[in-house]
Amino acid sequence: MADVYDKERTLLREITPKVEDAIPGVEVLALELSGPERFTVYIDHPQRVDHALCERVTDVLRPYLQQYTVDVSSPGVERPLRTPAHFQRVVGRKAALRTADEIGGRRKFKGEVVDADAQGVRLSADGTEHAIPYDAIVRANLIEEDMR
Repeated sequence: MADVYDKERTLLREITPKVEDAIPGVEVLALELSGPERFTVYIDHPQRVDHALCERVTDVLRPYLQQYTVDVSSPGVERPLRTPAHFQRVVGRKAALRTADEIGGRRKFKGEVVDADAQGVRLSADGTEHAIPYDAIVRANLIEEDMR
């Protein structure tokens, strides 16, 4: 599984500058492999993500279509969190994350983002605060908060 996450990170590093340089205002949030020949790129834009913007991003990624099926998507309510800036924007909100290796005897965490700095995120889960370095995180998403 570590190979999958390494491949995602490599592809993300490759495509992010291509997309963000080609289309002003677009932020590449995350890239997830959904098979050996398919990946999804999550993007955001201050004026919203619509079908036309997704098509423009797909055009930028056209060279990858020889090897992959490429899906481009808005982040949705449970937006992906990958960078320090992503986590800093959601301090005080709930997130779910997975790590490659165990931290404190577990790999899955769900709780409130207490703090986020340049090295990692602090998450309050199950009554305990966990310090999780960014390089250990393989998936993280904002959790839709219950509106009751």
